[in-house]
Amino acid sequence: MSSITSEVALDLFPFLKVYKDGTLKRLAGVEVVPPGLDPETNVLSKDILILTKTGVSARIYRPNLVTEPQKLPLVVYFHGGAFCAASPASLEYHTSLNKLVAEANIIALSVDYRLVPEHPLPTAYEDSWAALQWVASHKEENGNHEAWIKDYVELDEVFLTGDSSGANIAHHLALRIKESNLSYKLKIAGIGMIHPYFWGTNPIGSEVTDQFRKELVDKWWLYVCPSDKGCDDPLINPFVDGSSDLANLACDRILVIVAEKDILRDRGKLYYDKLVKSGWKGKAEFMETEGEDHVFHIFHPDCAKAKSLIQRLASFFKM
Repeated sequence: MSSITSEVALDLFPFLKVYKDGTLKRLAGVEVVPPGLDPETNVLSKDILILTKTGVSARIYRPNLVTEPQKLPLVVYFHGGAFCAASPASLEYHTSLNKLVAEANIIALSVDYRLVPEHPLPTAYEDSWAALQWVASHKEENGNHEAWIKDYVELDEVFLTGDSSGANIAHHLALRIKESNLSYKLKIAGIGMIHPYFWGTNPIGSEVTDQFRKELVDKWWLYVCPSDKGCDDPLINPFVDGSSDLANLACDRILVIVAEKDILRDRGKLYYDKLVKSGWKGKAEFMETEGEDHVFHIFHPDCAKAKSLIQRLASFFKM
């Protein structure tokens, strides 16, 4: 690395570093693994292209032992990484999806949406929306024909699930479905929101006293979505003027999961509380993991509390 590129212009810990010559180095989610049969969980996966024009792809998972005509729920999964890091092929996410599919006995589609800064927002939302449209097209006679979806998926049992920024994406997609003709094609049974990435300019809860992490999360958002609205952009703050009403979420059930030590914990709890009071007609559920921090289950998938979180999600998909 030259003396110029070695000078860091922006350290977006723990996700990436931007150098003064404009180059960047990603630090999180960089260890990737291929799809295939996972011997520990007996889950199969493969990578598929969703949109030729944009190159948007996904990694699809299924239990190795699925017998026709058995049809399983489909979980469309959106990974975290603050919109600027990670992918379905990242070791941590691949491991987590294998465990979730095995525990819940589902088909999962982990969307490889394009990242900031190469693809500024709202690209991640548009790619994820395109993935939902692709799923819905399987209900049409002349639509797409991915064999694992055609053969194994019950298309009336589709869930949106994500962690951190992925949960944020799931929220916005569920609002967009309500306002589009996709609502006539695709019914969303529920949303699993794990440690959702919502934020705001004015601190609440632990943000008031934890100035270091408040400034850290401020920096993440201002980097991925520079705008005059700052941390009160409706994309990141669902309760400011211009945000859609939570009553318009197009699903019957929502599970909000937070972690006690997560700086985003109070935003997730606020979301749940607002949802319950919004007039939304569905069933809201809440889970808090004591003593743990943000997406701990991704980094420590074999700990007892991570297993409990996966089991709770699995139960949510089966109800």
